[in-house]
Amino acid sequence: MIEVRVPDEQEGTKAVVRAWLRQVGDLVFENEPLVELETDKVTQEVPAPAAGVLSEIVLDTDAEAVPGALLGRIDSSSRAKAGAQEAKPSTVATNEAPAGAPGPRPAPGNGESRLSPSVRRACAQHGIDPARIHGTGRNGRVTREDVDRAVASATVVAVGEPATAQPRQFSAHDIPHDRMRRAIAENMLRAVSDQPHVTALFEADFSAVAAHKAALAARGVKLSYTAYIVKAAAEAMAAAPAINGRWEEDRIAISPTIDIGVGTALGEKGLVVPVVKDAGSLTLEQIGERLDDLTRRARDGQLTPKDVSGGSFTISNHGVSGSLLAAPIILHQGQAAILGVGKLEKRVVVRELDGEDAMVILPMAYVTLTIDHRVVDGHQTNAWLARFVDLLENWQQP
Repeated sequence: MIEVRVPDEQEGTKAVVRAWLRQVGDLVFENEPLVELETDKVTQEVPAPAAGVLSEIVLDTDAEAVPGALLGRIDSSSRAKAGAQEAKPSTVATNEAPAGAPGPRPAPGNGESRLSPSVRRACAQHGIDPARIHGTGRNGRVTREDVDRAVASATVVAVGEPATAQPRQFSAHDIPHDRMRRAIAENMLRAVSDQPHVTALFEADFSAVAAHKAALAARGVKLSYTAYIVKAAAEAMAAAPAINGRWEEDRIAISPTIDIGVGTALGEKGLVVPVVKDAGSLTLEQIGERLDDLTRRARDGQLTPKDVSGGSFTISNHGVSGSLLAAPIILHQGQAAILGVGKLEKRVVVRELDGEDAMVILPMAYVTLTIDHRVVDGHQTNAWLARFVDLLENWQQP
């Protein structure tokens, strides 16, 4: 018997079993998706650790799945494989290879044989034709999340209502809660209850950054403003190391590396926070490359638990959606602060020129640092922000 366990590389938030993609008695192949887990950040497919027959499901749909927990067992004996082939000859002939052979995988599509029990139940309940749903799972497979999204948007043509189907529970104007939205809500409530939040506000002139960005673009190197923000945030940690720390019962623990999470919006699905690991050791260009990769995979639903775990500091670049000012909440208990960056816009400000006050137009943005007041005091907060703004306003030109 081969045990199937919840991966150890998982954020400290609660995970649940979303759906089993095979039923007890089904033939499975090594490394093919076997079960879906979901946290507030990602939906993760756990692959089969070996080829064989799924002999037992220990944690069923909606069960909590902590790291290392036993999900199920696979019988990898040749006798079990042979029995499964004899019991389901049509499935083996069309979708599976002989035991021990690689064989072809199921062709992309949304055939009934590729739907998990959870997806089948949801489609039957809401009278949805799964063939009309765009699958976002591996090889175009329809996931339970796809069904929930289709129900919320009401864009799927229904099949004939089954006699046992339950009436729809949502009107056309309602947005049903999914697990990610519920988890975000729980984390927000816990965060403001457990951590005393205080926010400081500065503003930054992005003229030097804009000039540097334009000079690199002329050379064919395209960077986002977020890359500069991440780089400046990493360097500003030297002014107040506790910003990169966390509260422990007996101490303030300072992270040995600067691992910066960047909030990435997923539309109506909320947001995820992929992490740029060890940002303090990366060049500006390397940070830009990491951000591009993480952002693309976040919006394609391809992030792994490792991509969103281990952050020591978070940036909410809320200005990209038009917000001028915000005080983001520290979502992660293992962090002491979160940076908020507002919309970059040209504003009239007063500057001293040749000894005289003058009104000038500059690209400005409000920046906030919200801190856990158990870990950081006001003078550390202001020292960090002062250094962060100084780095942006005096960016060395290429």
